[in-house]
Amino acid sequence: MKTILFFRHGKSDWDAPFDHDHERPLAKRGRKAAKATGRYLSQIGVIPDGIVSSTALRARDTVSIASEAGAWNAQIRESQALYGASPEQIIKVIQSEPDTTERLMLVGHEPTWSETAGMLIGQGNIRFPTGAVARIDFGVDSWSAVRFGEGEMVFLVPPKLLPDGE
Repeated sequence: MKTILFFRHGKSDWDAPFDHDHERPLAKRGRKAAKATGRYLSQIGVIPDGIVSSTALRARDTVSIASEAGAWNAQIRESQALYGASPEQIIKVIQSEPDTTERLMLVGHEPTWSETAGMLIGQGNIRFPTGAVARIDFGVDSWSAVRFGEGEMVFLVPPKLLPDGE
């Protein structure tokens, strides 16, 4: 079985100075939610062994904070392919993951996360709030076998449901 954890970046700070959307930082609320999500995933034993993050500052900071709070050991890789991507582009990233990874975390953005998660489970209209994490399982042994419509949503947890999440 292969598991994907979709993690949307935390709440960003629209009032902070930044030149490009790519460099928009996290707000205090986003940092707090990232810590809570990192701890939550560790507490329930759902720790990623592979992590790929969007290169956007808010995504990189979200996963870095969560990883530290949850004491995860996985190396965080960055990919420009996750910033402004389509579901078709995301599935290519998934399918290229080494099969030694069992639980892959992708850290990115809307509307891509809602669209991709919906397509992977064969249903649309998923609402993916900032800082939320979703788990989708696939009954396959290889990432190259992951297809739209074949995943099973196990959970979608917004940070406001977590202790100290928001």
